[in-house]
Amino acid sequence: MDQQTAPLPAQTLPAQALAGIRICDFCGQLAGAGATKWLAAFGAEVIRIEDPVREGRWDILRGIGPYVDERRGLEFGGGYNNHNTGKLGVTINVRTERGKELLTELIRQSDCVTENFAAGVLERWGFGYEQLKAIKPDIIYVSNCGFGHVGPYSRFKTWGPIVQAVSGLTFASGLPDQPPAGWGYSYMDHTGGYYMAMAILLALLHRRRTGEGQWVDLACTEAALTLNGPALLDWTVNGRPGRREGQPHSNRNTSPPMAPHGVYPCAGDDAWVAIACRDDADWSRMSASIGAEWTNDAAYVSLAGRLTHQDALDEHVSTWTAGHDKFAVQRQLREAGVPCSAVQKPGERVEDDPDTEHLWPAVTHTAMGEVRVDGLPVRMSRTPWRIETGAPCLGEHNEAVFGRLLGLSSADVAQLKTEGAI
Repeated sequence: MDQQTAPLPAQTLPAQALAGIRICDFCGQLAGAGATKWLAAFGAEVIRIEDPVREGRWDILRGIGPYVDERRGLEFGGGYNNHNTGKLGVTINVRTERGKELLTELIRQSDCVTENFAAGVLERWGFGYEQLKAIKPDIIYVSNCGFGHVGPYSRFKTWGPIVQAVSGLTFASGLPDQPPAGWGYSYMDHTGGYYMAMAILLALLHRRRTGEGQWVDLACTEAALTLNGPALLDWTVNGRPGRREGQPHSNRNTSPPMAPHGVYPCAGDDAWVAIACRDDADWSRMSASIGAEWTNDAAYVSLAGRLTHQDALDEHVSTWTAGHDKFAVQRQLREAGVPCSAVQKPGERVEDDPDTEHLWPAVTHTAMGEVRVDGLPVRMSRTPWRIETGAPCLGEHNEAVFGRLLGLSSADVAQLKTEGAI
């Protein structure tokens, strides 16, 4: 069995790569929470700070669908649970002086403070970088907002789709003669989280070498801009704009040139298959496998001819695939030696594909019970990731965290709640 689906007995589990790292985490949604989820999976102690007054709803995913069953409410949001597995959860009301004192003490015992609020939120609370350094001189502060904390756009707020539009990613995707289609709803929320995780790790590595903390000011639009490299070079070096005759074509890749090369409709509801003929040999095998009269057209014998007549070729391929099940097409063309894959829907990928089923482990959530969540697409033989517990319920670990780290008793914690500090 896969190492992720068959955990070793507790006494033989290897030490995790980030064991001993503590993160005071204000992250929400995905661009931030997705970053600290990675770190928690590799052993960091991530203490998620939530606002008791707003019941944690500075993260808009708290309590909203998808849901695992008919239950609804603050603790049953599937997205929130998915992005916050393995974390501890406490509530602190930073509007109160006692709440600020509690947060100060947690920061003093942490390695990192992480957040993805709009620029300046922590500073307005009295916990900007200069204040954080006064609390703990070697603290690492990693902020992740749309435009960063400096520059002419720093006062603007963003979401993933805005980041994609401003950075040029939206402009770069679409069908010919159609408006830009974009890169999915919040591609840069996912990718921004990955960049943030890398930034935290690099800052930790720097501190390990030098003893110095620092502020990592991550601008998600700049992270997105780096994904435009080839297109920007093509314009600056070759003078070719990204949108020109026939370009972009979101269902056809021209580098390297192949034909047919795209995603084609199949029988059934929203069923598709991806096919890539790399060269004339692939086309010859595909033609022989299909056995249709149109495959013998002289225009399609060479790659140059197929590229010249690619629109007509795609129509023929689409007509053929539309009459077949996507997995049948996959099986037929793979047996012929042609690169081909059915486009799998989430349920097919999670439940039916033996190559990836380990990527969705089951965790225990205090309110929901056992649910499946996203795992991590990486394997490490010595320090494998572990995702075993669901996201924390609101204030679930107040007593455990405040007791262990701040020395507060159960009565102390109860009094703090009565006072409105937690």
